[in-house]
Amino acid sequence: MSAATANAAPTGRRLSLAWAARQRVVMALVLLILFGALRYEHFLGAYNVLSVLRYNSMFALTSLGMCFVIMGAGIDLSVGTTAAFASVVSALLSPYGLFPGLVGGLGAGLAVGVVNGFMVTRMNIQPFIATLSGMLVASGSGLLLAHNQSVSVSYDTDFTWLGQGDFLGFPTPAWIAAAAYVYGSVALNFLSFGRYVLAVGGNEEAARLMGLPVDRVKFLTYVQSGVFAGLAGVILAAQFGAGQPAEGVGWELFSIAAVVVGGTLLTGGVGSVTTTLAGVLLLGLIFNVLNFENGLGWISLSAYWQSVVRGVFLMVVVMASSGAARRAVRSA
Repeated sequence: MSAATANAAPTGRRLSLAWAARQRVVMALVLLILFGALRYEHFLGAYNVLSVLRYNSMFALTSLGMCFVIMGAGIDLSVGTTAAFASVVSALLSPYGLFPGLVGGLGAGLAVGVVNGFMVTRMNIQPFIATLSGMLVASGSGLLLAHNQSVSVSYDTDFTWLGQGDFLGFPTPAWIAAAAYVYGSVALNFLSFGRYVLAVGGNEEAARLMGLPVDRVKFLTYVQSGVFAGLAGVILAAQFGAGQPAEGVGWELFSIAAVVVGGTLLTGGVGSVTTTLAGVLLLGLIFNVLNFENGLGWISLSAYWQSVVRGVFLMVVVMASSGAARRAVRSA
């Protein structure tokens, strides 16, 4: 076997594992939709469908940023608290109108992303520790600005349209998330940035030897993740009418689970934007189904038990992903 063939074999196995995971998430999503449609009367009703899309648009945005970070062999634990911090900033600026509130929330997310990226690329701190620090900084900043309480948004401006409004009969947050995923798909599949992210995640040293701007690429993935988390925070404030500094707990787990369920390997180098969205919808519909079951009275799961279900699901997903990665390494 030639050297080129030997080097290509592990990559091919990683791609095949990711491809299989993508097919599984799409099939699971279709089966869950069919189950809900057959079991619950209003599951596919306009109100439920639009409500699911409106609420899960925030998780779709944090998961998109997480997708690029993980494809680059990193992790971002700060997306949830960054969204909470951004929601407070945007709520404080909402009396000045939609644009200041939007820019303020994006700026808050950008600031956290820059700090995370700087610590990872310039200070050579492990992503887990760097973004854990960013998580604490964002959480503390939000609580300080809000004085440890919710900050009401202004209803005298059009700021709440970002979370509660509709455009062409479709929720505004869903339009925003859809536009973000179009960008993400184009960036991954057609721009050099996407190819560089995959190259860095697949083998950082090889990427350096090829002359790729490794540190800049990694830095931009964290900045991008922070911006998307900030946008999710803007929607959070606009949708619920208040900046919520204590919100965002567990959002990073949801985002990681959605990304991994969508076929992106935690080891980096392989990933998909479109199936990350499928992972978001799958997780969102799982909890939507649990709410319908609570309504029927067959089972009764409190929010605490739903958190347990979410944690168990994440554990199973991560274990499956780790097992797939180990199989790829053993067969290399």
